[in-house]
Amino acid sequence: MKPCPGPIRATKKPAFTVPPNSCDTHAHVFGPQAVFPFSAQRSYTPEDCTLEDYKQMLATLGFDRGVIVHGGAHGTDNRVTLNALEQLGPQFRAILVQPPGLSLAERKAQHALGVRGYRMSTVVSGGVGFDQLQPLAEEAAELDWHVLLHFHHAHELLDVESTLKDLPCPFVLDHLARIEGRQGITDPAFSAVLRLLDTGKAWVKLASLYRLSSEPYPHKDMLPMIHQVIESHPDRVLWGSNWPHPIHEGPMPNDGDLVDLIPLWAPNPAHQQQLLVSNPATLYGYA
Repeated sequence: MKPCPGPIRATKKPAFTVPPNSCDTHAHVFGPQAVFPFSAQRSYTPEDCTLEDYKQMLATLGFDRGVIVHGGAHGTDNRVTLNALEQLGPQFRAILVQPPGLSLAERKAQHALGVRGYRMSTVVSGGVGFDQLQPLAEEAAELDWHVLLHFHHAHELLDVESTLKDLPCPFVLDHLARIEGRQGITDPAFSAVLRLLDTGKAWVKLASLYRLSSEPYPHKDMLPMIHQVIESHPDRVLWGSNWPHPIHEGPMPNDGDLVDLIPLWAPNPAHQQQLLVSNPATLYGYA
């Protein structure tokens, strides 16, 4: 339950202007704890990073759409995330941390709010692990949702690769499957990412990559992997800020600086449109 630092509150306005209807596909909302308590089984304690903080950050970056990924500090109590959807409206979506077994009627009500999937993690405690992958994938398939896989180490992808190929729903490899810059494009885990993208069921989320780099901003050791997934599968890649950057022990990024990496990652404006607008629209069901 170690405390983790909060984000840089003074979000920098980026020099890069994102296209209309751009979507930040990965952020968290924490607290306020007085209203939405943290889980007793959590493995970290974030600062309150509220819905109002999130809205202000997103407006500064210029994003019209967003996806809230339920944060591990709240365990499987999804009230903070569902409340955010109620307040934000139809331009926003969410991914829950929820054990299997909720009734179809309850899940349909969540869908109407904007829920589009489940997250499983081997990183944080108090949530849902990969042992629930199959039943949650079956539930996700009933509503055309997906599962989001949060790996602790990239090699874990190799252990579940064959299982993922047979899932009845799409799946997203969170944080580029946690492949670090020092591993690079020759690593077996990166080869697995490309094989899974070839199936047409996988998506890759480019978020929190500053954690994976061995170099300071702009983290150029990540570029070979980023460029290869965008060039080979431009219709299967997503971008996320990972605000407010929980459990990050390095220099805290300013979210405006992260947006300014987008043209470095995707120099082609057509790829930028896919990364920020059309791909999220497809996966999360925007009109």
